[in-house]
Amino acid sequence: MTKCHKPLNVLTVQALAILSLLLAAVLPAAAQVPLRDLPKYSFIDYKANHIRFDTVSGSYQHLLRRLQRVDSTGVGNINVLHIGGSHVQAGTLPNRVRRNLLAAFPSMRAGRGMIFPYSAAAKCNNPPDYKVSCREKMELTRNVHKPPAHPLGVCGIAVTAHDTVSTIGITLCDSGVDYATQHIIVFGYSGQGVVPNLSVCTPDGSQRKVQPSYIDPATRRFIFNLSRPVDSFSVVLPCRNGEDFTLTGIYLGNRRSGLTYHSIGVNGAALPDYLERCPHFTQDLRLLRPDLVICGIGINDASGPNFDTAQFHLNYMRLVDSIRSVNPDCAFIFITNNDSYRRVSRRNYHVNHNGPLVREAVNRIARQADGVVWDQFEVMGGLKSMEQWRKAKLAQYDRVHFTRAGYELVADLLSNAILESYNKYLEHQRLTKHKQNSIPAADERYRYISY
Repeated sequence: MTKCHKPLNVLTVQALAILSLLLAAVLPAAAQVPLRDLPKYSFIDYKANHIRFDTVSGSYQHLLRRLQRVDSTGVGNINVLHIGGSHVQAGTLPNRVRRNLLAAFPSMRAGRGMIFPYSAAAKCNNPPDYKVSCREKMELTRNVHKPPAHPLGVCGIAVTAHDTVSTIGITLCDSGVDYATQHIIVFGYSGQGVVPNLSVCTPDGSQRKVQPSYIDPATRRFIFNLSRPVDSFSVVLPCRNGEDFTLTGIYLGNRRSGLTYHSIGVNGAALPDYLERCPHFTQDLRLLRPDLVICGIGINDASGPNFDTAQFHLNYMRLVDSIRSVNPDCAFIFITNNDSYRRVSRRNYHVNHNGPLVREAVNRIARQADGVVWDQFEVMGGLKSMEQWRKAKLAQYDRVHFTRAGYELVADLLSNAILESYNKYLEHQRLTKHKQNSIPAADERYRYISY
């Protein structure tokens, strides 16, 4: 006769549960991504440097799951859109975050995404990771113009060519990342039917003219599919007498999976400038279809003495609705304003007391939008901290903008907060999975067996 096994009692099952938790504490952690080492300043609140969930954000959890899946399988893309004003247009901040994320996920390599040739116009600054050359400066239109001279898209800015030899050269010059592209989309339009072409360098060093593979007049897209990846090319706008072409953006893609980090910024832009003066914003956004939007708009909304928090809240929710119409699952990181000052005379600056008001409003917006918050205002030290950043050569004399070192530090703080939230997600997944696998149900493995 086969020997019968006695069922384990409740105390035994509880003991196994405790043992499983003890084992979980000593088991190797999930493969976590590295954080950057940060310089230490007494005025920065490093303990506050976290992605904050006032409620459980389902969209952000969904983003982290997708990020883990793309990282582990090498299949798919994570599209990030960082949108703001001059902090973003300058490029140092988003480019540093972009590089930090790519360094943390070395298996992820995708295209550079949406760019704009800012310096094709006079006195317009360009991000540092690509160079723009233009023999004759073009007419500039920005969404801060009232009203803009030309209809704008997601970039919030445009240049218009009138010359017969208008050419915009683009060179990807980030030595640490390969952004070589073979799928280029030129966004723009012409009332006279001007069609842009590309000039690309061939392996033998000569220049080759490339016509669009496809033209979509409804979305104002001129699509070029190249036979091989390139890291430099020229957009040629052949305008004859009386003709013009308005360029509103350039998309750089390739066939690789990974992380694409788009950055969109216009000097001086506030929420109404994107909402009311960019009629093609949502249409262009359908191409990007962001999985995460990092919202850095607000410093210009709150620059004046008559800041209306209710209108600010309403405008942000309009922006969220526009983005969610493209991707209902999109996650949002809302960034509170940096501390800032207002200039009242040539050498006299007064602290901007709207910073705490924006902070409160952003937290309410995040709760309503199922988003999360990175509290830049608190992390940098709160009210009047911008003066300390200036004395440490991290902020400029205007006490609104940062220096290059300051932008890089802000980017490192934001990157660490994002990566920390991902690491916490991985750890939670590991512990949950181990707990489920380590505590078998009493009626399955430990049931009473009788023959």
